[in-house]
Amino acid sequence: MSASDSSGGSIRGLPIGVFDSGVGGLTVLDALRRRLPCEDFLYLGDTARLPYGTKSRDSITQYSVQAAELLVQQGVKCLVVACNTASAVALEALQDQFRPLPVIGVVEPGAEAGCKVSRDGRIAVIATESTVREGAYQRAILRRRPDAIVMAKACPLFVALAEEGMTDGPIAEAVAHWYLDELLAKQHPDTLVLGCTHFPALAVVLRAVAGPEVALVDSAATTALALERLLLDGTLLNAGPKPGRLQLLATDGPERFARVGSLFLHEPISADSVRLVDLGARETPCAKV
Repeated sequence: MSASDSSGGSIRGLPIGVFDSGVGGLTVLDALRRRLPCEDFLYLGDTARLPYGTKSRDSITQYSVQAAELLVQQGVKCLVVACNTASAVALEALQDQFRPLPVIGVVEPGAEAGCKVSRDGRIAVIATESTVREGAYQRAILRRRPDAIVMAKACPLFVALAEEGMTDGPIAEAVAHWYLDELLAKQHPDTLVLGCTHFPALAVVLRAVAGPEVALVDSAATTALALERLLLDGTLLNAGPKPGRLQLLATDGPERFARVGSLFLHEPISADSVRLVDLGARETPCAKV
């Protein structure tokens, strides 16, 4: 895609569309804004249908296509799927559905970061049930490091803890021990890939449970770098001079989105700044995968 459409109007100034099943993708958005401060962003959290990670493949794909379609109709120059489950299940369907619009996910950047950090190639991926079941992280890691030993563990309660803002304290610690103690004791990973955008909110607890010898990796910074490369290659990068603007959309609970999302975005969010949208009424056909 070039910086101008067929009518001669520039698309370089259009926002970047970002969507997630909830507020977890704001961790990715935070990294994107830091890397690309002059870009405008349009973020959609599908909070009415959270979590995606426990849904069927068909439902995840349908929800993802509906979310992406709304952003595309608003006018965006590219899409970032800031949801590991949607990236693992629906990325190819989204790329096919919205071609030639560039669409990138977080799984490949996360796998790349994990491979670079790992000392011995013993990499554990913690994620939602659907992300683990799809095996996208496992495949992406092994493409980069065929000698790697990859373990995967579904940790769905971490999503609920993050969405409730319960990111530290005895409950979060107990859940982390419940999920990770056996994995750490028996498999001895040197790297823990946080394969869900909600999980970085629990980083302090995860570091304490995993110990100093285990590196924690999330895909946010690597995704930001991948997006920057994509924009540069497509001559779509907006270099300023004005700082970018942010628009926030949610499908349910703008007050809760603002309260919990402030923790993920590392800045205050006003509930009045979150626009409520309806995806459930949309009759978008489910793309084939």
